[in-house]
Amino acid sequence: MSGKGFGLGKMKELAEAFKKAQQVQEGAKELQEQLEKMEIEGQSGGGLVKVVLSGNQEPLRTEISAEALAEGAEVLSDLVTAAMKEAYQKSTDTMRGRMEELTSGLNIPGL
Repeated sequence: MSGKGFGLGKMKELAEAFKKAQQVQEGAKELQEQLEKMEIEGQSGGGLVKVVLSGNQEPLRTEISAEALAEGAEVLSDLVTAAMKEAYQKSTDTMRGRMEELTSGLNIPGL
C-alpha cells in the first residue's frame, strides 16, 4: 500500500477541526445572547435625536427632543434617518468584530 488516503494525521486534523467548529458554534450561541442584551445608540443633530438598537439590530427605542420637534417634519425625518443609520452601522460593526474574534485562528474557507 502506498501511504495515500485518509491516514491518522488527517483524522487527527479532522477531529481538531470538528472540535474547533463545535467551540465556534457554542461561542456563536453565547454571542447571540450577548448581542440581544446590548444597547447601541446612534444620534444626530448633536443629540437632538437618538435611536437605540440591540446588538443584533432590533429597534429598542427612539428619543426625540423638543428642539428636534420644533425643526418641522422634514428636518425631523432627516434627523431620525441619520440616527438610525449611525445606530445600524455601529451595530453591524460590533457584530462583525465579535464574529471575527470568535472565528480567529480558524482556517475555514469563506469566513
